[in-house]
Amino acid sequence: RPPRQGEYDGFCLPFPHGRDMISADNASNNEGDNPCMIDFHAPALADKAWVDELLALGNYRGCDYNFTNLYVWQRAYRFGIARVENFLMTHLHGQAGCSYMYPAGSGDIAAAIRALEADAAERGEPLRLVCLTPPQMAELEEFFPGRFTCTADRDGYDYLYDIDRLADLGGKKLHAKRNHIHRFEENNPTWSYEEITPASLPECLEMDQEWYRRSLQREGEVEERDLGDEGIALRSAMEHYEALGLEGGLIRVYGEVVAFTIGDRLSADTYDVHFEKAYGELQGAYAMINREFARWVRANHPEIKYLNREDDMGVPGLRKAKESYYPDLLVEKHTAILQKA
Repeated sequence: RPPRQGEYDGFCLPFPHGRDMISADNASNNEGDNPCMIDFHAPALADKAWVDELLALGNYRGCDYNFTNLYVWQRAYRFGIARVENFLMTHLHGQAGCSYMYPAGSGDIAAAIRALEADAAERGEPLRLVCLTPPQMAELEEFFPGRFTCTADRDGYDYLYDIDRLADLGGKKLHAKRNHIHRFEENNPTWSYEEITPASLPECLEMDQEWYRRSLQREGEVEERDLGDEGIALRSAMEHYEALGLEGGLIRVYGEVVAFTIGDRLSADTYDVHFEKAYGELQGAYAMINREFARWVRANHPEIKYLNREDDMGVPGLRKAKESYYPDLLVEKHTAILQKA
Protein backbone atom coordinates (compact mmCIF):
# COMPACT_ATOMS: atom_id res chain seq x y z
CA ARG A 1 0.00 0.00 0.00
CA PRO A 2 1.17 3.64 -0.40
CA PRO A 3 2.51 5.26 2.78
CA ARG A 4 -0.05 6.87 5.04
CA GLN A 5 0.26 10.51 5.97
CA GLY A 6 2.97 10.78 8.62
CA GLU A 7 5.15 7.93 7.39
CA TYR A 8 8.64 8.90 6.32
CA ASP A 9 9.53 7.83 2.79
CA GLY A 10 7.60 4.59 3.29
CA PHE A 11 9.56 3.66 6.42
CA CYS A 12 7.83 3.44 9.80
CA LEU A 13 7.79 6.87 11.39
CA PRO A 14 8.76 10.46 10.59
CA PHE A 15 11.74 12.07 12.23
CA PRO A 16 10.43 13.91 15.33
CA HIS A 17 9.81 17.62 14.96
CA GLY A 18 10.82 17.64 11.32
CA ARG A 19 14.59 17.55 11.94
CA ASP A 20 16.71 16.70 8.93
CA MET A 21 18.10 13.20 8.84
CA ILE A 22 21.79 12.96 9.62
CA SER A 23 23.96 10.95 7.25
CA ALA A 24 25.32 7.74 8.71
CA ASP A 25 28.78 8.76 7.55
CA ASN A 26 28.64 11.76 9.89
CA ALA A 27 26.93 10.00 12.77
CA SER A 28 28.78 9.81 16.06
CA ASN A 29 27.91 6.95 18.38
CA ASN A 30 29.98 8.07 21.37
CA GLU A 31 28.21 7.97 24.71
CA GLY A 32 26.81 11.38 25.55
CA ASP A 33 26.37 12.52 21.97
CA ASN A 34 22.90 13.30 20.70
CA PRO A 35 21.48 10.23 18.94
CA CYS A 36 20.88 10.50 15.23
CA MET A 37 18.98 8.66 12.56
CA ILE A 38 20.78 6.56 10.02
CA ASP A 39 20.29 7.75 6.46
CA PHE A 40 18.40 4.74 5.14
CA HIS A 41 17.26 4.64 1.53
CA ALA A 42 15.32 2.16 -0.57
CA PRO A 43 17.57 -0.46 -2.23
CA ALA A 44 18.55 0.51 -5.78
CA LEU A 45 20.42 -1.45 -8.42
CA ALA A 46 23.35 0.94 -8.01
CA ASP A 47 23.74 -0.40 -4.44
CA LYS A 48 24.32 -4.00 -5.48
CA ALA A 49 28.13 -3.88 -5.68
CA TRP A 50 28.77 -2.49 -2.19
CA VAL A 51 25.96 -4.49 -0.59
CA ASP A 52 27.31 -7.72 -2.09
CA GLU A 53 30.78 -6.82 -0.84
CA LEU A 54 29.57 -6.44 2.75
CA LEU A 55 27.31 -9.49 2.60
CA ALA A 56 30.28 -11.56 1.42
CA LEU A 57 32.14 -10.56 4.61
CA GLY A 58 29.24 -11.90 6.68
CA ASN A 59 28.98 -15.06 4.55
CA TYR A 60 25.52 -15.87 5.94
CA ARG A 61 23.47 -18.81 4.71
CA GLY A 62 20.15 -17.13 5.56
CA CYS A 63 18.15 -15.84 2.59
CA ASP A 64 17.61 -12.49 4.34
CA TYR A 65 21.24 -11.57 3.59
CA ASN A 66 20.87 -11.40 -0.17
CA PHE A 67 20.66 -8.29 -2.34
CA THR A 68 18.05 -9.76 -4.67
CA ASN A 69 15.67 -10.38 -1.76
CA LEU A 70 16.24 -6.88 -0.38
CA TYR A 71 15.56 -5.39 -3.79
CA VAL A 72 12.58 -7.36 -5.08
CA TRP A 73 10.72 -7.57 -1.75
CA GLN A 74 11.19 -3.91 -0.82
CA ARG A 75 7.58 -2.98 -1.52
CA ALA A 76 6.24 -5.70 0.78
CA TYR A 77 8.67 -5.03 3.65
CA ARG A 78 9.67 -1.43 2.97
CA PHE A 79 13.37 -2.18 3.24
CA GLY A 80 15.80 0.64 3.83
CA ILE A 81 19.57 0.15 3.63
CA ALA A 82 22.60 2.20 4.60
CA ARG A 83 26.34 1.77 4.92
CA VAL A 84 27.73 2.65 8.34
CA GLU A 85 31.50 2.19 8.47
CA ASN A 86 31.98 -1.32 7.06
CA PHE A 87 28.50 -2.61 7.88
CA LEU A 88 25.30 -2.98 5.91
CA MET A 89 22.42 -1.69 8.03
CA THR A 90 18.92 -2.80 7.04
CA HIS A 91 15.64 -1.37 8.32
CA LEU A 92 12.25 -2.89 7.53
CA HIS A 93 8.62 -2.87 8.50
CA GLY A 94 7.27 -6.41 8.75
CA GLN A 95 4.63 -8.14 10.85
CA ALA A 96 6.50 -7.21 14.03
CA GLY A 97 6.59 -3.51 13.14
CA CYS A 98 9.68 -1.32 12.84
CA SER A 99 12.64 -3.69 12.82
CA TYR A 100 16.29 -4.02 11.87
CA MET A 101 18.47 -6.80 10.54
CA TYR A 102 21.67 -7.72 12.31
CA PRO A 103 24.49 -5.63 10.78
CA ALA A 104 26.40 -7.47 8.04
CA GLY A 105 30.05 -6.75 7.39
CA SER A 106 33.10 -6.37 9.59
CA GLY A 107 34.31 -4.07 12.36
CA ASP A 108 32.99 -2.95 15.73
CA ILE A 109 29.67 -4.82 15.92
CA ALA A 110 28.82 -3.34 19.33
CA ALA A 111 29.10 0.19 17.92
CA ALA A 112 26.93 -0.81 14.97
CA ILE A 113 24.24 -2.14 17.33
CA ARG A 114 24.39 1.08 19.35
CA ALA A 115 23.88 3.05 16.14
CA LEU A 116 20.72 1.02 15.48
CA GLU A 117 19.61 1.59 19.06
CA ALA A 118 19.96 5.36 18.60
CA ASP A 119 18.06 5.24 15.31
CA ALA A 120 15.20 3.28 16.90
CA ALA A 121 15.08 5.71 19.84
CA GLU A 122 14.68 8.67 17.49
CA ARG A 123 11.74 6.85 15.91
CA GLY A 124 10.20 6.29 19.33
CA GLU A 125 10.60 2.52 18.93
CA PRO A 126 12.43 -0.16 20.89
CA LEU A 127 15.34 -1.74 19.07
CA ARG A 128 13.95 -4.87 17.46
CA LEU A 129 16.38 -7.14 15.60
CA VAL A 130 14.84 -9.79 13.37
CA CYS A 131 16.06 -12.90 11.53
CA LEU A 132 18.84 -13.48 14.07
CA THR A 133 20.69 -16.77 13.87
CA PRO A 134 22.01 -18.52 17.02
CA PRO A 135 25.61 -17.30 16.41
CA GLN A 136 24.34 -13.73 16.08
CA MET A 137 22.31 -14.13 19.28
CA ALA A 138 25.40 -15.38 21.10
CA GLU A 139 27.39 -12.38 19.86
CA LEU A 140 24.61 -10.04 20.92
CA GLU A 141 24.58 -11.55 24.40
CA GLU A 142 28.36 -11.23 24.61
CA PHE A 143 28.29 -7.49 24.03
CA PHE A 144 24.93 -6.71 25.63
CA PRO A 145 24.49 -9.32 28.38
CA GLY A 146 20.92 -9.71 29.56
CA ARG A 147 19.65 -6.68 27.65
CA PHE A 148 17.74 -8.46 24.86
CA THR A 149 14.82 -10.87 25.06
CA CYS A 150 14.74 -13.36 22.19
CA THR A 151 11.93 -15.41 20.69
CA ALA A 152 12.12 -17.97 17.90
CA ASP A 153 10.36 -17.37 14.58
CA ARG A 154 9.80 -20.94 13.39
CA ASP A 155 7.80 -19.76 10.37
CA GLY A 156 10.91 -17.95 9.14
CA TYR A 157 13.41 -20.83 9.37
CA ASP A 158 15.20 -21.46 6.06
CA TYR A 159 15.42 -24.99 4.69
CA LEU A 160 18.87 -26.01 3.40
CA TYR A 161 19.49 -29.18 1.40
CA ASP A 162 22.67 -30.90 0.32
CA ILE A 163 22.83 -30.19 -3.40
CA ASP A 164 23.85 -33.75 -4.26
CA ARG A 165 20.77 -35.16 -2.53
CA LEU A 166 18.45 -32.87 -4.52
CA ALA A 167 20.29 -33.51 -7.77
CA ASP A 168 20.46 -37.30 -7.42
CA LEU A 169 17.44 -38.05 -5.17
CA GLY A 170 19.15 -41.13 -3.77
CA GLY A 171 18.10 -43.20 -0.78
CA LYS A 172 14.85 -44.58 0.59
CA LYS A 173 13.61 -41.26 2.00
CA LEU A 174 13.37 -39.71 -1.46
CA HIS A 175 11.87 -42.75 -3.16
CA ALA A 176 8.51 -40.96 -3.50
CA LYS A 177 10.19 -38.03 -5.29
CA ARG A 178 11.75 -40.41 -7.80
CA ASN A 179 8.34 -41.94 -8.41
CA HIS A 180 6.81 -38.49 -9.04
CA ILE A 181 9.52 -37.78 -11.60
CA HIS A 182 9.02 -41.12 -13.35
CA ARG A 183 5.30 -40.39 -13.58
CA PHE A 184 6.04 -36.94 -15.01
CA GLU A 185 8.36 -38.43 -17.63
CA GLU A 186 5.81 -41.09 -18.59
CA ASN A 187 2.96 -38.61 -18.92
CA ASN A 188 5.01 -35.91 -20.66
CA PRO A 189 7.43 -37.61 -23.06
CA THR A 190 8.16 -34.32 -24.87
CA TRP A 191 9.43 -32.53 -21.74
CA SER A 192 12.64 -30.55 -21.95
CA TYR A 193 14.73 -28.40 -19.60
CA GLU A 194 16.56 -25.23 -20.59
CA GLU A 195 18.18 -22.20 -19.01
CA ILE A 196 16.08 -19.06 -18.71
CA THR A 197 17.22 -16.33 -21.08
CA PRO A 198 15.98 -12.77 -21.61
CA ALA A 199 14.03 -14.14 -24.59
CA SER A 200 12.15 -16.72 -22.48
CA LEU A 201 11.43 -14.46 -19.49
CA PRO A 202 8.11 -13.21 -20.99
CA GLU A 203 6.95 -16.83 -21.29
CA CYS A 204 7.79 -17.42 -17.63
CA LEU A 205 5.87 -14.30 -16.67
CA GLU A 206 2.88 -15.47 -18.69
CA MET A 207 3.05 -18.87 -16.99
CA ASP A 208 3.22 -17.17 -13.57
CA GLN A 209 0.13 -15.09 -14.33
CA GLU A 210 -1.79 -18.25 -15.18
CA TRP A 211 -0.40 -19.98 -12.08
CA TYR A 212 -1.51 -17.00 -9.98
CA ARG A 213 -5.02 -17.10 -11.48
CA ARG A 214 -5.37 -20.79 -10.68
CA SER A 215 -3.92 -20.38 -7.17
CA LEU A 216 -6.23 -17.50 -6.35
CA GLN A 217 -9.16 -19.54 -7.55
CA ARG A 218 -8.03 -22.44 -5.36
CA GLU A 219 -6.87 -20.56 -2.23
CA GLY A 220 -9.35 -17.69 -2.24
CA GLU A 221 -9.03 -14.15 -0.93
CA VAL A 222 -7.25 -15.27 2.24
CA GLU A 223 -4.04 -15.79 0.28
CA GLU A 224 -4.53 -12.90 -2.13
CA ARG A 225 -2.16 -10.48 -0.40
CA ASP A 226 0.69 -12.99 -0.05
CA LEU A 227 0.29 -14.13 -3.64
CA GLY A 228 0.17 -10.51 -4.76
CA ASP A 229 3.35 -9.58 -2.89
CA GLU A 230 5.14 -12.54 -4.41
CA GLY A 231 3.90 -11.60 -7.86
CA ILE A 232 5.29 -8.08 -7.47
CA ALA A 233 8.64 -9.46 -6.26
CA LEU A 234 8.80 -11.92 -9.15
CA ARG A 235 8.02 -9.28 -11.76
CA SER A 236 10.73 -7.07 -10.29
CA ALA A 237 13.20 -9.97 -10.46
CA MET A 238 12.28 -10.64 -14.08
CA GLU A 239 12.46 -6.99 -15.07
CA HIS A 240 15.98 -6.69 -13.64
CA TYR A 241 17.03 -10.30 -14.21
CA GLU A 242 20.47 -9.60 -15.68
CA ALA A 243 21.28 -6.59 -13.48
CA LEU A 244 20.57 -8.68 -10.39
CA GLY A 245 22.76 -11.50 -11.68
CA LEU A 246 19.93 -14.01 -11.54
CA GLU A 247 19.95 -17.48 -13.06
CA GLY A 248 17.14 -19.89 -13.72
CA GLY A 249 15.71 -22.82 -15.58
CA LEU A 250 12.40 -23.81 -17.11
CA ILE A 251 10.62 -26.95 -18.26
CA ARG A 252 8.55 -27.17 -21.42
CA VAL A 253 5.91 -29.71 -22.39
CA TYR A 254 4.84 -29.56 -26.04
CA GLY A 255 6.73 -26.27 -26.22
CA GLU A 256 4.77 -24.61 -23.40
CA VAL A 257 6.45 -23.47 -20.16
CA VAL A 258 4.96 -25.53 -17.33
CA ALA A 259 7.56 -24.87 -14.62
CA PHE A 260 10.41 -22.49 -13.89
CA THR A 261 12.75 -21.50 -11.10
CA ILE A 262 15.04 -18.53 -10.40
CA GLY A 263 17.93 -18.10 -7.96
CA ASP A 264 21.41 -16.74 -7.30
CA ARG A 265 24.42 -17.35 -5.11
CA LEU A 266 23.93 -16.57 -1.43
CA SER A 267 27.25 -17.31 0.27
CA ALA A 268 30.51 -19.18 -0.30
CA ASP A 269 28.80 -22.58 -0.25
CA THR A 270 25.07 -21.83 -0.49
CA TYR A 271 22.76 -20.98 -3.40
CA ASP A 272 19.37 -19.31 -2.88
CA VAL A 273 16.31 -20.53 -4.81
CA HIS A 274 14.12 -17.43 -4.84
CA PHE A 275 11.16 -18.54 -6.92
CA GLU A 276 9.81 -21.85 -8.10
CA LYS A 277 6.56 -22.30 -10.00
CA ALA A 278 4.93 -25.33 -11.59
CA TYR A 279 1.43 -26.34 -12.54
CA GLY A 280 0.25 -28.53 -9.69
CA GLU A 281 -2.00 -30.51 -12.02
CA LEU A 282 1.09 -31.97 -13.71
CA GLN A 283 2.17 -34.70 -11.31
CA GLY A 284 5.88 -34.48 -10.67
CA ALA A 285 6.37 -31.04 -12.24
CA TYR A 286 7.65 -29.51 -8.98
CA ALA A 287 9.92 -32.48 -8.29
CA MET A 288 11.29 -32.29 -11.83
CA ILE A 289 12.12 -28.56 -11.85
CA ASN A 290 13.67 -28.95 -8.40
CA ARG A 291 15.92 -31.79 -9.53
CA GLU A 292 16.89 -30.28 -12.87
CA PHE A 293 17.86 -26.93 -11.39
CA ALA A 294 19.87 -28.63 -8.64
CA ARG A 295 21.79 -30.47 -11.35
CA TRP A 296 22.34 -27.26 -13.28
CA VAL A 297 23.62 -25.39 -10.21
CA ARG A 298 25.94 -28.28 -9.33
CA ALA A 299 27.39 -28.32 -12.84
CA ASN A 300 27.82 -24.55 -13.07
CA HIS A 301 28.77 -23.76 -9.46
CA PRO A 302 30.84 -26.71 -8.20
CA GLU A 303 31.68 -24.84 -4.99
CA ILE A 304 28.03 -24.90 -3.87
CA LYS A 305 27.19 -27.42 -1.15
CA TYR A 306 23.68 -26.35 -0.13
CA LEU A 307 20.53 -25.08 -1.79
CA ASN A 308 18.57 -22.69 0.41
CA ARG A 309 14.91 -23.14 -0.50
CA GLU A 310 13.90 -20.37 1.94
CA ASP A 311 11.13 -20.52 4.57
CA ASP A 312 7.62 -21.92 4.70
CA MET A 313 5.93 -18.75 6.09
CA GLY A 314 3.98 -20.96 8.46
CA VAL A 315 1.84 -22.31 5.60
CA PRO A 316 1.05 -25.95 6.49
CA GLY A 317 1.13 -27.21 2.91
CA LEU A 318 4.42 -25.47 2.17
CA ARG A 319 5.98 -26.77 5.39
CA LYS A 320 4.93 -30.30 4.52
CA ALA A 321 6.40 -29.97 1.03
CA LYS A 322 9.73 -28.65 2.32
CA GLU A 323 9.96 -31.25 5.07
CA SER A 324 9.22 -34.01 2.55
CA TYR A 325 12.71 -33.44 1.11
CA TYR A 326 14.28 -33.91 4.58
CA PRO A 327 16.37 -30.75 4.99
CA ASP A 328 19.99 -31.18 6.00
CA LEU A 329 20.07 -27.88 7.88
CA LEU A 330 17.62 -25.31 9.17
CA VAL A 331 18.73 -21.68 9.43
CA GLU A 332 17.03 -20.71 12.67
CA LYS A 333 15.61 -17.18 12.91
CA HIS A 334 14.89 -15.25 16.10
CA THR A 335 13.64 -11.81 17.10
CA ALA A 336 15.51 -9.89 19.79
CA ILE A 337 14.03 -6.83 21.52
CA LEU A 338 16.14 -4.48 23.60
CA GLN A 339 14.76 -4.08 27.09
CA LYS A 340 14.70 -0.73 28.84
CA ALA A 341 17.63 -0.25 31.18
